Amino acid sequence: MRQRCWLLMLVCLFQVTSPLAAADAKRPNILFAFADDWGRYAGAYAKLDGPGTINDVTRTPNFDRIAREGVLFRRAFVSAPSCTPCRSALLSGQHFWRTGRGAILRGAVWDGSQPVFPLLLRDAGYHIGETYKVWRPGTPVDAPFGAGKYAYEKAGERFNQFSTNVTKMVAEGRPVEAAKQALYDEVMANFGNFLTARQPEQPFCYWFGPTNVHRKWVKGSGRALWGINPDDLQGKLPPFLPDVAEVRQDLADYLGEVQAFDVVLGLLLKRLEDLGELDNTLIVVSGDHGPPGFPHGKCNLYDFGSSVSLAMRWGGAKGGRVVDDLVSLTDLAPTFLELGNVTVPANMTGHSLVDVLKSEKSGQVDPRRTAVFIGRERHVHDARADFMPYPQRAIRTQDFLYIINFRENRWPLGDPYRLDGKNPPSTEELTEETSCTFADDDAGPTKAWLVGMRHDPQWKPYFERAYGKRPREELYDLKTDPQQMQNLAADPARAKTRGDLERRLLDELKRTGDPRLVDDGKFFETPPLSGPVKE
Repeated sequence: MRQRCWLLMLVCLFQVTSPLAAADAKRPNILFAFADDWGRYAGAYAKLDGPGTINDVTRTPNFDRIAREGVLFRRAFVSAPSCTPCRSALLSGQHFWRTGRGAILRGAVWDGSQPVFPLLLRDAGYHIGETYKVWRPGTPVDAPFGAGKYAYEKAGERFNQFSTNVTKMVAEGRPVEAAKQALYDEVMANFGNFLTARQPEQPFCYWFGPTNVHRKWVKGSGRALWGINPDDLQGKLPPFLPDVAEVRQDLADYLGEVQAFDVVLGLLLKRLEDLGELDNTLIVVSGDHGPPGFPHGKCNLYDFGSSVSLAMRWGGAKGGRVVDDLVSLTDLAPTFLELGNVTVPANMTGHSLVDVLKSEKSGQVDPRRTAVFIGRERHVHDARADFMPYPQRAIRTQDFLYIINFRENRWPLGDPYRLDGKNPPSTEELTEETSCTFADDDAGPTKAWLVGMRHDPQWKPYFERAYGKRPREELYDLKTDPQQMQNLAADPARAKTRGDLERRLLDELKRTGDPRLVDDGKFFETPPLSGPVKE
């Protein structure tokens, strides 16, 4: 009888203590493919958006496969449309304003006090690794992922300047497809080195973060390398982009880099299939904000700047679903942790998507996911101009976008300045002799064309909308104005809607301790958060 009791106790003890050993076989691998500056542009969205959009011309068969075999999120948003703040929020699962000096771009510092999903998964037995960009610019480089301790990049980094390197090899006499393949081979060798380094049966978490979709691209590379005809975009541009040859060319080159990213995504999928790991791997594909160097894009809280592609594939999720829930990329950290059997830290403001993944529903799956919160502080600004941030916060619901510009007297994308160093002029005062920087908008053909055409009566409204000062409040009715062109904040008929959204936004900022609401934003208005900062 005593021996039988001891046997039962041993069985119970084994059941309590052994799941960690058994769990490794059940816990999914995680492959996170995160493209720099890639907005909501993928072929899978063409059918959802209807004809006549940029996605009509976008070809992403591998992203589309993940969407088809998994879950496609129709409305996914970043916490901040700026590289480092977005990534600080994603890694920590929190609103960007809760990440200290991780809330800015230039001068960002990661102090290690915030729990982040890669290191928590590592501590729970995952093999972790990253290739290319995780968290930068900032100090230390890629700190939230271990400051380079888990980097797998020795096979090469040329993919990060895809069109530049392919064009160079072609000029030296190599065929186009062979030049592309040389870069693909580097990417796959890095992934192979990561896989080789893990222990048998050990679950892994791999971050693939190429920067090729970030500027600069070779002009004409969209057509030369991918056969994208810029004229196919005519009539498909949103109304805030001038529908002219220069802008269509720029967008075609941007989409070429998106297609390069998609090709590599397909190669990663193939490697997982060959290893028999595909269905036991959660594959998540997204980008960190909208297109750079275009009006309404990167550094803007409008959808063109803050909405991103998002698709997930996992053997535990029913495929072929389109989810309409409003989701934030801050939701990814708790999702990864829950699937990895790791307790989600209490300070994470993101909410796990595991229930959405396990659901069989399409459309609105979780009735609580009715809004996301977006914001921005300091991005770059020019050293000869004002380093102060352009503070914004927004609430985005299914029907409305409401924005507060806390310092409406400042320039939203950086100041114009005179070469002689005098006070910056207003946009009305700009002349051909004036140097116009607007440094928070990436340099490129679209920006150069728009600045050059700023005096032309046909194009001046586009220039003013992109670079001019903005009112303290903006309100857009997404049902009648999906491209956010008509600000209704001052419309008396919208006063109740505006007030309700303002209260809802401010309640969230107060609940989560946004420093922007404390002492008139002193935290963000004082160096080093305001700058200038020695890098």
